Order: sequence, then structure tokens, then C-alpha cells
Amino acid sequence: MATKSLAARNNDLANTTRQLEILSNGIFARGELPTFAKKIKETNQFPLRPKKLEILQINLGYMCNQVCAHCHVDAGPDRKEIMSRETMQQCLELIKKTTAHTLDLTGGAPEMNPNFRWFVEEASKVGIKDVIVRSNLTIIRANKKFYDLPEFFKKHNIHIVSSMPHWTRGKTDKQRGNGVFDQSIKALQMLNEVGYGVKGSELKLDLVYNPSGAFLPGDQMALEKDFKKALKNDFNIDFHHLFAITNLPISRFLDYLIASENYEEYMETLIDAYNPAAVKNVMCTHTLSVSWEGWLYDCDFNQMLDLKLASSIKHISEYNEELIQDRDIIINQHCYGCTAGAGSSCQGEVV
Repeated sequence: MATKSLAARNNDLANTTRQLEILSNGIFARGELPTFAKKIKETNQFPLRPKKLEILQINLGYMCNQVCAHCHVDAGPDRKEIMSRETMQQCLELIKKTTAHTLDLTGGAPEMNPNFRWFVEEASKVGIKDVIVRSNLTIIRANKKFYDLPEFFKKHNIHIVSSMPHWTRGKTDKQRGNGVFDQSIKALQMLNEVGYGVKGSELKLDLVYNPSGAFLPGDQMALEKDFKKALKNDFNIDFHHLFAITNLPISRFLDYLIASENYEEYMETLIDAYNPAAVKNVMCTHTLSVSWEGWLYDCDFNQMLDLKLASSIKHISEYNEELIQDRDIIINQHCYGCTAGAGSSCQGEVV
């Protein structure tokens, strides 16, 4: 398993232009498979347009203490891109004005941003309904300065959404690195100790499942049941919900698909599972993504391909919600990942 990001390895796929070339050419340019635009035209869903803004997702930086095999952000310890306090201040001004009810903080490991706690405290004061922190869990155990994060999260009633590929050590460590499973279990137990995830608690703890190979996730409810049973029986761990998320063919997962010669087959799998009902609820229709530099995107995946909003407003410093909502959503073939089967979003299935 790689211990450096694609960027640090000077991998060709660290270049977003190269990723888009792969997604636009080959089987799609030859007409062997329909482009996503052509597919949604068949069901009269083109162009995709935003609905009411519900979620503001903010990426606090690409720095992370892990180098996960499937990471679409290409995050890792060697990534130094982090949001400045100035940009955070601009985000706070946006939060005060937005109609969105959920603030979703992601990374990398958002907790590694030196201004993370200040930002969470300030954002909590604004009165937004739900503040999510997407935690990789191991960050809580990575350094003594993070050991009090469960108490900090509790104090500000933060909704924790954590990656957990499997309830077994082997499958988890294969995807996320040696020792990750054991540290994740300890972190979950620490969160349970302060009240997260336990029955009747308002301290929300949800887990995220990503498949470990070139296949789609199984039924979300069935997976949640299996996870709950195994984690409770083996480690006395409780959590609220499990989100099953499809791996999109970008960044490190695209690199894996190409290296394992599974790219074309995986794209065929996504297209065969295409569900028009999922298109109606894709997260880009009710989410706005903000990069660590303050640029605006339709979703986190478009951010990682540097596909900025198709709007005259492209940066948080120019924010105007009315103008931003009047746009077409930028799409490409990676969007098939969000419309396969029961659909996929940062909140799991969409149908």
C-alpha cells in the first residue's frame, strides 16, 4: 500500500486535467458507453439544476495522518494545503447568510487544521442546525493533543461521521493502512464513553462504508445491521447509522482501477446500475462545496477535479446565493458513481 499521495509521487493522475481526459476519452469518445450527459438526457433530466441549498460542505485542507487507498482527495501527511483563518472568516460570513441547515466539515483530517477548534466554536455560535465533522477516527489517537476531541465534540454537539470500511482488521487495514483498525476501535470506544452513538443520545455518531474493490456497495440497511451486530458483539461499540458510499472513479481510486485493469469494467458496472430516480436526489442539487482556498464547486468530487461552478460567482468572497442557485451543474462521467443502484452521496443512499 502506498504511503505517499499521488501528488508527492508525481503521479500522472495528480493532474486533474489528466483525470478528465481519461473520463472523457477512450470508451466514451468511441461511443462504446454513453456519456453521463447523454444518459440523463434520455430521462429528460438534463441539464441538472440546483434545488434549495441545504448543505454547505467545507474542505479545511488536504493534510491527513492517513493515506487511504481509495481517497478521492489524495490526502496525506505530505499534503500541506490547509484553509487559512482569513478564508475561514469568509466562510463564517457565508454561514450567517446561507439558507443551508447543515455545515459539513471535511478534509483530509479537518482536525489537523490549526484553526479547526476556533472555527467549530465560531460556527456553532451562528445557530446552524447540524454541524458535521468527517473524522477518520485515528486522528483522535494520533497525538495526545487530540485525545480530548470527543469531549470537544460533545461540548459543541458536533455530529460525527466516521470512515469504517469493515468490522474486521484485515479489510480495514488493507484499505486504510496498517494499525488503522485498532486505533479506530479505540477512538469509537472513546466517543461512546462520552455519549456518542449510544441509544437515546442526541450526540450523533454515524459510520461510512466504502467498498474495498471495483464493485458497488451492498444494501445500506443490511450493511448497517451487520456492522452494528459485529461491532457490538466484538467491541461493545454503538453507533447510529451507516452510510454506504460508492467509490467514484477519480484520484487514487481511478489510479487503482487503471493499475488493476478494472477501469472499463467498473464504468460498465456503474452504467448498468444507472438509476434515474437517484439523479433526482444527487447531492450536488442541494449542496455547495467550498475548497480550502475558498473556491466554490457543485460537490466535493467536482472540487477534486477542479470543476468550478458554472456561475459568475466562483469564490466565497463574492458569495451571492441567489446568483449561485441560477446555474447548470457541471457533470462528467464520474457522476455515474452517484447515480448507480440506490444512489450515493456523502449521506449514503439517496433512494
